[in-house]
Amino acid sequence: MTGTGHAPRVALVTGAARGIGAAVVHQLAAQGWRVVALDSCADEPGLGYPLGSEDELHSLADSWPGTVRPVIGDVRDLASLRAAVDLAHEAYGGLDAAVAAAAVMAGGRPLWETSDAEWDALFETGVRGVAHLARAAVPALLARPAPRSGRFVALASAAAHRGLWHLAAYNAAKAAVVGLVRGLATDLRGTGVNATAVSPGSTRTPMLDASADLYGLPGPEEFARYHLTDRLLTPEEVAAAVCWLCDERSSAVTGTVLHADGGFTA
Repeated sequence: MTGTGHAPRVALVTGAARGIGAAVVHQLAAQGWRVVALDSCADEPGLGYPLGSEDELHSLADSWPGTVRPVIGDVRDLASLRAAVDLAHEAYGGLDAAVAAAAVMAGGRPLWETSDAEWDALFETGVRGVAHLARAAVPALLARPAPRSGRFVALASAAAHRGLWHLAAYNAAKAAVVGLVRGLATDLRGTGVNATAVSPGSTRTPMLDASADLYGLPGPEEFARYHLTDRLLTPEEVAAAVCWLCDERSSAVTGTVLHADGGFTA
């Protein structure tokens, strides 16, 4: 939430075209933030399901004219993220939060049968992409005058904390995100910039549909039985956790994981 009488806070959100990333953009914009919303808007060969589209990204931005700036860029390309940070400076005067929501799903076989292409897709987008966002955004967060309240939030997963059948590479990628955030938070000690992760459970997104396909399920509803909530989560529920961590009032939370997982890891 932006403070009364203060300039709006500014965020850069990756994986913004749909799912949790889009929900984060909507909620931040509704709270008065200015947002640069980035997505590759391109499918990745070998994943077997479509990723977010340019139409979805521009529809999101059209919902918030003057408040959300859409950017087509790939988190695997550090230069694209640095350009997005530059846009945040040019359009809105700086950067206060960076949210790494870009990720992909691959698997459906035991680890020893996982292909190099699947492994690379998971780690290049889901881990290197988070590191690239940190490398591009953290200097901008630190450029704000002290006392700072910068926030770096990465989307991990309940898969970072529990082994999932035939998803060992996905487990490994999400565990890497948690480790990266803990190391980043330590590097940021005393700066006023915090780094955290959010680990969702099974959330109603196209990526969960892709997970159901990997298991040969007719749909994702079966995943709900692993939640104490006895239902799938919505992107808006997970986004609420992310947006709270972006808020200045989350100042006591850094170097840790918020489990927005419906009780999956209880």
